[in-house]
Amino acid sequence: MGNLLKGKKGIIFGALNDMSIAWKVAERAVEEGAEIVLTNSPMALRMGTINELATKCNNAQVIGCDVTKVEDIENLITKSMEIFGGKFDFVLHSIGMSPNVRKGIDYAELNYNFLEKTLDVSAISFHKVLNVCFEKDALNDWGSVLALTYMAAQRTVFGYNDMADAKALLESIARSFGYKYGVKRKVRINTISQSPTLTTAGSGVGGMNDLLDYAEKLSPLGNADALDCANYCLTLFSDLTRKVTMQNLMHDGGFSSMSMSEAVMEQYMKGKE
Repeated sequence: MGNLLKGKKGIIFGALNDMSIAWKVAERAVEEGAEIVLTNSPMALRMGTINELATKCNNAQVIGCDVTKVEDIENLITKSMEIFGGKFDFVLHSIGMSPNVRKGIDYAELNYNFLEKTLDVSAISFHKVLNVCFEKDALNDWGSVLALTYMAAQRTVFGYNDMADAKALLESIARSFGYKYGVKRKVRINTISQSPTLTTAGSGVGGMNDLLDYAEKLSPLGNADALDCANYCLTLFSDLTRKVTMQNLMHDGGFSSMSMSEAVMEQYMKGKE
């Protein structure tokens, strides 16, 4: 056990099972001395194995929260402050869901009711969480809030569909609220643009295995996996990054700076033979 987060307390959204990035973040945060509260939607709590994670994390409290409902978020923040005995230090938003992706609906034929659900769950929920924390003055000075995103917010990725729109909005919220929270309370807000990662949610994206292979071949360092991402999150929760805010931080093995690699070109040429 380390001490990087010794004495810090935080809320982790989105741990469903041991494939989840949020699951790895929770494990590593506790290993580094943090105290945590775990939360997910009531349906996810029934479907997943979060109670197993809670037991591993020093019997962390689990509180259900539908992030589309402000009253649920208010309840979560209030109860968490009671558990922690006051303010806390970090939040991880690791939430994303698209009915259009799940149902295989093409981007040119989006169901707009589904699109509203995608944006509400995957992006607007981030604003709601931040706003409740802000109004309740729930985070300590120099606290840190992170949300997980993907490069499809900037570049078109076939099959990512309306989740790309949601991630673009998510990143914008981090910048806009990052200014407000930074000026008023010295709280940092950032997004991490993670390599494609085979989580339960990620596996729903069409062609995910091919995308993983392509990204692995294009990235000089290879794909960053869930544990790699968790370790990066911990540095941003720590006091070592107190002046990092309003950033979209690429954590993808160099993928986002590449156009063509030798490995990808070799595979392309073999396909032409």
